[in-house]
Amino acid sequence: MQEATYFRRGFGLKPAIEGLLSADYHSQLIERLRAGGYALTVGPLSIRLAREFGFCYGVDRAVEYAYETRTKFPERRLFLVGEIIHNPHVNSKLAAMGVTFLHRGADDAFDFHELTAGDVVILPAFGVTLQDFARLKEIGCVVVDTTCGSVLNVWKRVESYARDGFTALIHGKYWHEETRATASQAMKYPGGRYLVVLDMAEVRLICDWIEHGAGDAAALQERFARATSPGFDFTRDLERVGVANQTTMLSSESLAIAEEVRRAMERRFGAAEAAAHVRSFDTICSATQERQDAVLQLLADAPDLLLVVGGYNSSNTAHLAELALSRGVRTYHLEDSSCIELESGGLRHRPIGADREETATGWLDGVRKLAVTAGASTPNNKIGETIARVCAVAGLGDELRAML
Repeated sequence: MQEATYFRRGFGLKPAIEGLLSADYHSQLIERLRAGGYALTVGPLSIRLAREFGFCYGVDRAVEYAYETRTKFPERRLFLVGEIIHNPHVNSKLAAMGVTFLHRGADDAFDFHELTAGDVVILPAFGVTLQDFARLKEIGCVVVDTTCGSVLNVWKRVESYARDGFTALIHGKYWHEETRATASQAMKYPGGRYLVVLDMAEVRLICDWIEHGAGDAAALQERFARATSPGFDFTRDLERVGVANQTTMLSSESLAIAEEVRRAMERRFGAAEAAAHVRSFDTICSATQERQDAVLQLLADAPDLLLVVGGYNSSNTAHLAELALSRGVRTYHLEDSSCIELESGGLRHRPIGADREETATGWLDGVRKLAVTAGASTPNNKIGETIARVCAVAGLGDELRAML
């Protein structure tokens, strides 16, 4: 009988890996916070944890599936396309289990040259492009697909746009793995087109072109050279547009972008005809929305400080910090507890839009109400360790330990 080479539904090995998952990611402190209504008072410090935080269903599934894969194929070489999720601790755990990470080469393509038909390759929660999937299929290796269901939902929208002759306008980061994979879905059909926009400022450039049907096409082509499908023509390819998004973007901005495009089409073609030229669906994943809503609930309690814990290259984590900052709340995005320096008391963090860390001093001065959240790729133990480190810097470490 021929061996199956594609798996998406797991191997039924969860009981065999539950102990390892718990050892790697469980936090007693987080469980204590949950049991206390997501709140804990340690001396003068009141700590509140967001009611939706950390691993979402899609991340849980991807991590569990990766652990199951190692158990299912103990003797096989095991590879991962990129990172399973954007969290360095989770990826380092997989590396310690013998998973080899595949990276992009100088040509910006993943290097599959050493793969053979006897190897097992895990696809990350973000998914991979149609081109990469086809290359893996051609090699004949076993493929374990952990692509998140919310991402697959966006792919279906983008594919339907291409099928019906609409250009996919994707709110996202053109360099992000998920957006690359999503954009590739538009190329399933002859004439499929996509355009990736980062923010409202870029959308307004596009909408100005849509509304007037003319302008400096060369300037737009240069601006969006890396964010458009091959051969994209601004004169031809913006007549009919379908709006989609990277699932981890700020939902309020994605919805505003869709509305901006709709209004531009109305001004160009009239209200009666606009529906024939624009389509949009809310494709923000529920976990992203729930975590953003939970941050707003935290802010309603007027905290002195919000800490957002998670990988710096995690889009959904960075957007939680961005959301809080937009509401005027002092906020720091830190990767993990090691960013809180015990000796100096400094806090290493990465400001929104920056490409390197900065160190804040006096960040805990006067803080009595501390709010904490984490992105969908942050394990519970890293959140708990961060809260414990805050208490240690505040001189409350012994008091916290006595409560656990």
